[in-house]
Amino acid sequence: MKKKIIGIVVILILAGAAGLFAGYKWLQNYANMPLSIEQETYFTLPAGTGRTGLAQLLAEKHIVEDIKPFPWLLKIKPELTGFKAGTYKLAPGMSIKDLLLLLSSGKEAQFSIRFIEGTRMKDWLPLLKEAPYLNHTLKDLTDKDIAELLNINDPQHPEGWLYPDTYNYTAGTTDISLLKRAHERMKSTIDEIWAGREENLPYKTPYEMMIMASIIEKETALDSERDKVASVFVNRMRIGMKLQTDPTVIYGMGEQYNGNITRKDLTTPTDYNTYVIGGLPPTPIAMPGIASLKAAAHPAKTSYLYFVADGKGGHTFTTNLQSHNQAVRNYLQILRAGKS
Repeated sequence: MKKKIIGIVVILILAGAAGLFAGYKWLQNYANMPLSIEQETYFTLPAGTGRTGLAQLLAEKHIVEDIKPFPWLLKIKPELTGFKAGTYKLAPGMSIKDLLLLLSSGKEAQFSIRFIEGTRMKDWLPLLKEAPYLNHTLKDLTDKDIAELLNINDPQHPEGWLYPDTYNYTAGTTDISLLKRAHERMKSTIDEIWAGREENLPYKTPYEMMIMASIIEKETALDSERDKVASVFVNRMRIGMKLQTDPTVIYGMGEQYNGNITRKDLTTPTDYNTYVIGGLPPTPIAMPGIASLKAAAHPAKTSYLYFVADGKGGHTFTTNLQSHNQAVRNYLQILRAGKS
């Protein structure tokens, strides 16, 4: 009888062990089950969410359909329970285990926003407003307000002070913090380029160099031309000739600009109309890129005083008015031929 009881106990132990093994194997299979998503999905885990809350969220978002085994999985796999708050990018084919490892890693999804060279503050604000998962704080703020937040003074104007580039961010980042990053980068870039500039340039301050760079940025999209464009404006400044550059007129017109510049526009005084004022305008007219900043600091050594579009995507540079007028006629002829 004693042997029979021992045998029964052994059988029960073996059966229990087999059951535990089967249960463990089943939970492992559950952990390797793919998520119930068919496309990239962003999942936000709020701060303070516990195991039960996580399971409920995954069910509500239809990321994991069967959450009943979820608590048991976390019990046998405690290393998967250290999940961190944040917004994560989930991909089709990821398993439940992959998801938990991602949440435990804290590697949040990265979003990006691209600010293009030659754009203006008024172009940046809509991009920030439309950027996903960004914390929007700039609503109803003026340029002066933004300049104050960025600690930009004399003048309180953010134009030109933000470095155009692609900026990555995580969910919840504030729009002003992105602008601060762009501002700090522009400040360090300006300081570096100013320190290595050519001698005897007609700029009294790094800010004036930035203003010049913004004009160069708006005048040509060709890196090969930027130093030549810079040389034209530097040569004009040296002899006291007005810059006479259309982009400054356009900037000064503000919302009145409709895509065309008339003769009246060229003669109407504004703070930015370089056909009327002497020297540089009071502020940059756009966010200059690194190539234009370098061109402003290292203009080509030329005698050019004029340039006009050549109809091929570039410009014709000339040293005197007679040659310039001929280049203008050539350009107009190309335009007329293209319309016929």
